[in-house]
Formats: sequence, structure tokens, C-alpha cells
Amino acid sequence: MKAVVLKGPNDFVATTTADPKIGEGEVLLEVKSCAICGTDIRILEGKKTKGVRYPSIIGHEIAGVIIETRGDTGEVRKGDRVCLCPVIPCHSCRFCLEGKENICLNRTAIGYEYDGGFAEMLRIPAVAVKSGHLFALPENMSFEEGSLIEPLSCCLNGIRKAGVGLADVCLIVGAGPIGLMHIQIARNAGATKIIVSEPNAMRREQASRFGADIVVDPSTENLAEAVRSNTDGLGVDRLIMAIGVAPIINELLKLVRKGGTMNLFAGFPDTGATTIDTNIIHYNEIVVNGTSASTRLDYRHARDLAAGGMVNLKDLVSHRFKLDDFREAYDLAKSGAGIKIVVTP
Repeated sequence: MKAVVLKGPNDFVATTTADPKIGEGEVLLEVKSCAICGTDIRILEGKKTKGVRYPSIIGHEIAGVIIETRGDTGEVRKGDRVCLCPVIPCHSCRFCLEGKENICLNRTAIGYEYDGGFAEMLRIPAVAVKSGHLFALPENMSFEEGSLIEPLSCCLNGIRKAGVGLADVCLIVGAGPIGLMHIQIARNAGATKIIVSEPNAMRREQASRFGADIVVDPSTENLAEAVRSNTDGLGVDRLIMAIGVAPIINELLKLVRKGGTMNLFAGFPDTGATTIDTNIIHYNEIVVNGTSASTRLDYRHARDLAAGGMVNLKDLVSHRFKLDDFREAYDLAKSGAGIKIVVTP
């Protein structure tokens, strides 16, 4: 089959490799769509290495068709249109027992410990099949939309961690695909005013299109003043940081109202280390938390929201590439000139 093989940091190529072989309880997926995630970029650059193998095939935002099964695969059948929840928990550690399988101590994932979706075919291990990580893709959803359910499920987790609720004023920092998903879910969660900060003109336009009430260019406009004027000077109830730029955290903390919440959704490069003014958090009783991946229940909810028309995934896809053109897709994703880049083997 054809696949994008990662041999080391900044060393990857679309090439012909051996077809995957499935064992008892496993299924073989014909990949129809695999979207590029910001985390994929960090893996390809060598900036994220946990769980990553060399050589391997990455890609974890996946949808396709089951073309082969072996042994007992439960309700999964050949010919099924499916999308994939990639994070596989151990089900027995402290955090799994607390219902926090997304931060499982022993978690593995498709696109990390197991080969991923930038390939024509993908082996789904028995542990993922048995645990219900393959979800039926509704007929009213395309494979492209199906591959975006995974990042949407992570955004659902982020909105929950941020505590977005009725009549909240939210500030979303960054209007890439993740920020655009957050806009839509925050509205569904009851937010009455959504402010977006984004320096990229094309992405500011998209933020307005996807439902933001106020869109600010932080490079030319005063974000703090925009927040004050839209919150009676109190600050926003919930702030979601959808970009991994650690040095701006202190300035953003000043925009959160007393008792509000700031969610660090995006992953940060390198160690993520920065200096934080803890007195802002202390005296204003601000809650600061993070978001990591999602659970199977998040994934199910994300699929159902998209299938029910509550979230627009279709219009997030700006570019499509074949496997042979993966380098071009990678460069475009890095440039920020697109929204969601999808590889269709």
C-alpha cells in the first residue's frame, strides 16, 4: 500500500510499504479521510516524541470503510462506514476508574504506538475494536466530516473543562480549526457573547462566519479594551486558549473576571515553560486548567452533534491532498494559510 512513513524528525516521505496484516479480533480499515492536526505537525518536526516510533505512520483524525475482519469483532462488520476514537485507555488505572480515560496512565493511541491514518489501509488493534473505538458514521456525514469528529470531541472536553454555560461571555484566543470548533460548541453550551482574538485576516473572517460576535486583531487592536467594553469592565467568564503561545498567558489572565476560568487547550512547544504571575490567579480566584484528548463518550457526543447539524464540520475543510502530495499538505498546514487540511488516500 501507499503511506507516509515517518523515519525521524523532519524525515518523512510518501512511499510504498507492506500492507497491514490483521489478527484475531482485529479489522482492516480502508482510509477514506485523515485530517492533519497541529499535533501531527509537531510530531513531524520532532517537537513531540512521546509515544512516537521511528519508522511509523502517524495520523489520528480518521474515517473510512471496514474491508476485512477476523474472528469476533462484535457489531463491527465488513462494509461499515466508521470513524475512529484514537486514544485507547487501559480501563484499570486510577484515572480510568474515575472516568477520566483521556488521561489514562497507560493510554496508547492510533497514530502513536499504533500506525495511523496517513495510509491507504489501517489495522485497528483488537483492544480498540473490543473497547468500542470504532463509531458508525451516519449516512448524512461525509468521510471528511467523519475525520473531524476527533478534534471536535477534544473541543467538547475543552468547553466542559472551561465550564462554559448559560449567558457566559467567552474569549477564544486563536481562530484556527480548533478555535472555530470552540466557537460553535460554546454557542451550543449557552454562551451569549463570543469574542475571538486572531491576527490572521482570513481566520478572522472565518471566525465571524462561524458565529463569533466580536473579532479582534491583537496586532493592531486593543484586545483588553475590547474585553472591558463588552463585559462592563469585569472581564470574560471563560477564556479558551486555542493556540500554544505561553508568553501571552499573563496578559490573557488579566482579561478573566474574578472567579472565572482559563482553559489551556492547545499543546505548547518544547517544555511549555513560562513565567506566570501567580498573584493574578490568587487574588482574583481564577481557575486555570488544561485539556488533554477526549473520552469515548466525548467522541460519541461530538459525532451526534455534527450529525444533528449542531456543528458545521463540512465548511472547515479548506484543502484536500492525496498521499503523494503530503509534503505540500504539510507545508500548507504549517503556513496557516488554510483551515483544515485533509488527506484522502
